Amino acid sequence: MLEIITPSRLHLTLIDMNASIGRVDGSIGLTLDNPVIKVKARKSDIIEITGKSEHIERIRNSAKALLPDGEGIQISIEEDYPSHIGLGSGTQAALAAGMAVSELYGLGLSVHEIAVKVGRGGTSGIGVAAFENGGFILDGGHKFSQKRAFLPSAASKLPPAPVLLRKEFPDWDIVVIVPEQKGASQQSEVDIFRKECPVPLKEVEALSHVILMQLLPALFENDIVTFGKSIYAVQELGFKKREVELQPASFDLIQALRDGGANGAGMSSFGPTVYAFGEDMENLKKIASELLGGKGLVFSTRARNMGAIIDRCQ
Repeated sequence: MLEIITPSRLHLTLIDMNASIGRVDGSIGLTLDNPVIKVKARKSDIIEITGKSEHIERIRNSAKALLPDGEGIQISIEEDYPSHIGLGSGTQAALAAGMAVSELYGLGLSVHEIAVKVGRGGTSGIGVAAFENGGFILDGGHKFSQKRAFLPSAASKLPPAPVLLRKEFPDWDIVVIVPEQKGASQQSEVDIFRKECPVPLKEVEALSHVILMQLLPALFENDIVTFGKSIYAVQELGFKKREVELQPASFDLIQALRDGGANGAGMSSFGPTVYAFGEDMENLKKIASELLGGKGLVFSTRARNMGAIIDRCQ
């Protein structure tokens, strides 16, 4: 029996959705300790996926993509979290299934190789890198000559972007707020990319300036105040600005958390999940809960500086 516990991730922003310099995408993101996807797997003569989960078909298809001819697998989904809320469950579920097959059948595949086979990471490499090593991640995007279009990961067939930086993240408390609505997905996500891209080059340049000369130095200097300022700045630039504008409830949460003293607050991916850093977690959670009117989910967590946990068990 094999047990795999994946992390989740915050996707802080795509960097260059202009592509005039020859590359596109590029991302920064952060691995979270909670929520998780937990599966147990064993060899079988058939493919059997069990558990009360919306990820059953994704896990089945991912396992089928790697299984040797004539072999099967039994996977039990013990714990999960929803898709299309901005926490990257689709990639984690697919990689967990692929890794289960690789481990049980001795295929010896890397996380990158599994991601290619299950079709994840074609725009952002954050989820794949989070599964592999955790921490804070900066990826370098893709050559636009290869990608040829502005597309979300689910619609791109390219391999995951190269990781330019992986950094241990400080032990800062993080409040995570998940409103009840869903973020963009499937065709609506593709349509948004087509409508909003290319993003004006001036915004890409301003965003790159913030990341290189404010966010990254603050991370290396363990400066939560400056790091938080950079997170606020990110919400007002580039593709992230367009993502936030499509989620009014998330925008209102960010403003309320800022007014309530959060060091930094932003929206993950297409939302609706909002995150915030601060010293008074209970106050920030109270502000978020009141704004949500008792609906949705509010919890605190920290970064995970390691990837998925893979254990042999009885």
